[in-house]
Amino acid sequence: MKLFRLAAVLAVLAGPAYAQMPNLNLLQDAPSKTPEEKAAEAERDKAYKETLKKIPDSKASNDPWGGMRSDPPKQAAAPKASAATSAPKKKSGTSAN
Repeated sequence: MKLFRLAAVLAVLAGPAYAQMPNLNLLQDAPSKTPEEKAAEAERDKAYKETLKKIPDSKASNDPWGGMRSDPPKQAAAPKASAATSAPKKKSGTSAN
């Protein structure tokens, strides 16, 4: 238990000191690209951009619920003539509840 406390105290004290250390890069920068590599990369980028132009634009969203909230509520369909003239059905018996 004492070892755990000691480790926790050291971690708390070492955190701010570690954060203040400068960021030194002791490795040399990578060598620059040769003209052949630059030309190959430019050709690859050009082919990539041409391929992107061939992709068709999406015309509509593939969201099946997309129109549910944006559209105003639709009007209820007019009731059928036979349903309007007939008398409503009466329930017979008692409810099961």
